Amino acid sequence: MWNGTPGGIAFFASLLVLVVCLQAMLLLAMPTIALLRAAASILYVVAAAASYFCNAYGAVMDKDMMRNVFETDVAEVRALVSGDLVISLVILGVLPAILLWRVSLPSVGWSRRLRQRAAFFVSALLVCAGGSYACSASYAVFLREHKEIRLALIPAAPVSSIARLMGSGAHETRGPLLNPAGISVRTEVSQQRPLVVFIVVGETARAENFQLGGYARPTTPRLQAIGNLAYLGPASACGTSTALSVPCMFSHEGRRNFDLQAARRQTNVLDALVQAGVAVEWRDNNSGCKGVCARVASVSYSEQTDPRLCPQSYCYDEIMLEDLAARLRAVHGDTAIVFHQIGSHGPAYAERYPPEFERFKPACRSNELHECTRQEIVNAYDNTIAYTDHFLARLIALLREASGRVDGMLIYASDHGESLGEQGIYLHGMPYTFAPRAQKEVPMLVWTSPQYDARVGLRTGCLAARAHGTFSHANLYHTILGAARVRNRLYERKLDILAPCRSAESAEAG
Repeated sequence: MWNGTPGGIAFFASLLVLVVCLQAMLLLAMPTIALLRAAASILYVVAAAASYFCNAYGAVMDKDMMRNVFETDVAEVRALVSGDLVISLVILGVLPAILLWRVSLPSVGWSRRLRQRAAFFVSALLVCAGGSYACSASYAVFLREHKEIRLALIPAAPVSSIARLMGSGAHETRGPLLNPAGISVRTEVSQQRPLVVFIVVGETARAENFQLGGYARPTTPRLQAIGNLAYLGPASACGTSTALSVPCMFSHEGRRNFDLQAARRQTNVLDALVQAGVAVEWRDNNSGCKGVCARVASVSYSEQTDPRLCPQSYCYDEIMLEDLAARLRAVHGDTAIVFHQIGSHGPAYAERYPPEFERFKPACRSNELHECTRQEIVNAYDNTIAYTDHFLARLIALLREASGRVDGMLIYASDHGESLGEQGIYLHGMPYTFAPRAQKEVPMLVWTSPQYDARVGLRTGCLAARAHGTFSHANLYHTILGAARVRNRLYERKLDILAPCRSAESAEAG
């Protein structure tokens, strides 16, 4: 919109006046001076915090971003705290708020105050209307082509997004848990060998940086060398934030139909597995399961104190594997274990992997990304992908070691991607409609053991041949059911990634 002409300068000047007047009018709606001071003080702090994250990371203050703020944990907050954030809060938030209370205002009666405010409202509206009319052509383009700019309006955007978030929660329907899937049942007779399905929920891994998907750097060398592994990325993520994507990944609804409030009142694929007799366990090294594991056994590792695997604000993902070999030896029935990684969560990428995995150097070691070059940021991020490669390879190795007594397979998908400075945008959480591809395209892969293939009639090499298909998080619900040999009325064979590769007899039975 900027072209340097007198008309362009007038447009941006009128836009500044419009923003200031509209937000001033909202403040002047406060009935008393004390309430006005209190509201303005809070808004200064909110504006200071929001503007810092907008400027530093390109964050957008929509409802989903506010949901991330309210659902974060202490460790994640610690990772985001920096000297620049503190300085911004103090200089742009706390100090102006203190000064507000030190300014002496004349005491006037109600009638005069109302007249003064009415005069300001009328004057402000006339000024705004005049500026908008004079630059009407520019406003027509601006409001039609750049609707997302409202989410950068500080402090109005975070305040209105919080209000919308609170409003959506307030209207949540109370009542019993709904089960749209009906009865979930097994499709095979009881087997002597347990079936074990590993479901790995990646964190902030973007498909663009997976060597398996064609990335030039060797970020997944161990997975490259594993046979019977099919890489199915880039897959489309359900959202650009953990709070939205993780519940959607385990829901039967695809991205277009998914509603977070509705999902919290409905059963998910883990409930279907349990109903069918599969033992389910959720292992979490992140900020929680976002309600997905509410009705299954769960273990949280984020507060562990292992000096080797937990030296930073979070533990390394391998903490979830410490007792896994013994767990597999003790398995007696069909089992699904979910691993929720901390993965590549930023901005402190260098805290997500042990020092020996710093293969790409120099790596950014600060959570203030503007202090690092873009190459240093990419190096640190690629190191997190290399560690995920190691983590997944270890999981597969454990299933192989247990192959004498269990039939194992693994499904991996990241919850969303990440921006690493492209177009000045960092991290994730942008509204889906204009989020960059890096935040929406994620890696997905499936590995099956020979014993699993024989059990379900999976044709060798078939999954790898399907690697160039179109996949998304919408496939996960149906693929997990298919992998565990479970069916219900929501199961759709066309969305089950494994279904076309099962033999005719197996597919008919399933």
